[in-house]
Amino acid sequence: MTTLALDTPVLARQYEDLSDKQYNHGKLLLGDLGLGRGQRVLDVGCGTGRLTEYAAGLVGEEGWVVGVDPLPLRVEIAKRRGAANLLFREGRSENLRDFPADSFDAVFLNSVFHWLPEKAGSLAEAYRVLKPGGRLGISTASRERPHALERIVQSVVERPPYAAHPVVSATTPYKVTSAELAALLERAGFRVRSLEIRSFVDHFDNPATVIDFSRSSSFGNFLGTLPAALRASAIEEIKSELAKLRGPEGIVLTRNLIFAVAEKLDPSPTTRSTT
Repeated sequence: MTTLALDTPVLARQYEDLSDKQYNHGKLLLGDLGLGRGQRVLDVGCGTGRLTEYAAGLVGEEGWVVGVDPLPLRVEIAKRRGAANLLFREGRSENLRDFPADSFDAVFLNSVFHWLPEKAGSLAEAYRVLKPGGRLGISTASRERPHALERIVQSVVERPPYAAHPVVSATTPYKVTSAELAALLERAGFRVRSLEIRSFVDHFDNPATVIDFSRSSSFGNFLGTLPAALRASAIEEIKSELAKLRGPEGIVLTRNLIFAVAEKLDPSPTTRSTT
């Protein structure tokens, strides 16, 4: 079970320093959303706010962007960003009650959806706060095409003595397939405008950097179901497996993410009359 109680100031700071991967594919997601000047945008699961700040630049001084995240240490870092059209607060995807209905032109969840055990409530809230015709953007880990790191970690935790302990997931615990995401969006009232899996090749200098990234991006949940002593041992074995992959370009790992953009349908379209 994923918990929000394991985050620390060190992990929050590490994520700020090591989150280029999420930041860069997040910029692609915002490109898919087609953000324009003057728009109002909500970043759900904003972390330390790097991508939120980028979105604020896209909408310009005429627009504004709000970032919400349930992790107070990361929101604290985000609040140090100084753009006038940028606001951060603590909040959860399934409860956006601070925001009235029909108040945003776009909502996005970048590398967040695979952390949500219950997805329908989060999609319902995104639908509620979007204006009719507003867009929802999601990037999320693909269950049908696991990350290279996940396969490595899974191969380790399936060995004894780790196999005797339940491991909810080697990395992100609540992944969906492309078909499942499309069905969830449609049930929530959205029309899917685009949905595809994209692959990204990541380069790491050494195994320790891979582990630091995994721990900070999971807010301390990486292998969190293992007892502490076994977790430390498993991490050393994972590092050993990663070291075997090191080449001239460092350790090269592939990620596969679903990118989806959906539109909120107007439940009461205007009827035009002719004379």
